[in-house]
Amino acid sequence: MKFQLSFKGTVRERLDAITSMCNLLSQQMFYWKMRDQENLNAITFVTLAESGAIDSVTASEHTDAFDGWHPSVSYKAGNIRVRDGKLWKCIQDHTSQEDWKPEDSPSLWVNISDPAEEWPAWSQPVGAHDAYSAGDKVSHNGKHWISTADSNVWEPGAYGWEESSE
Repeated sequence: MKFQLSFKGTVRERLDAITSMCNLLSQQMFYWKMRDQENLNAITFVTLAESGAIDSVTASEHTDAFDGWHPSVSYKAGNIRVRDGKLWKCIQDHTSQEDWKPEDSPSLWVNISDPAEEWPAWSQPVGAHDAYSAGDKVSHNGKHWISTADSNVWEPGAYGWEESSE
């Protein structure tokens, strides 16, 4: 790139102006480098989370690193997106539609966020991918339940659950 600068004034004034411009350019380059590093860190974090190398508890602490869910996007199983502050993991390849929001599509998405919620609301599993494990806690019909079976797809109170006194 070739450009020409035209300065008026003494040699000292011209050198000061050039030094000032160099300092501004240096600051801008530092900002770009830091922004690029932050973007690279976020991309790496998301890639590790989607591969399973980072657990959902840790991922949920950094929801700002994940892209939002949008309609008309091709999602692959394992992709993680944020919607309304919650993380959702894609469990089946699909192209999203406006009425296939993660919270409305349990055959396509599973909620992996809010690990701090000790007794999340029970939701009917649709398959092995979202069945409850032994020890999982849920709230259902105003009571707290603990799963006593792995791959538990039963409604609390029917089979595979123990009512908690906590």
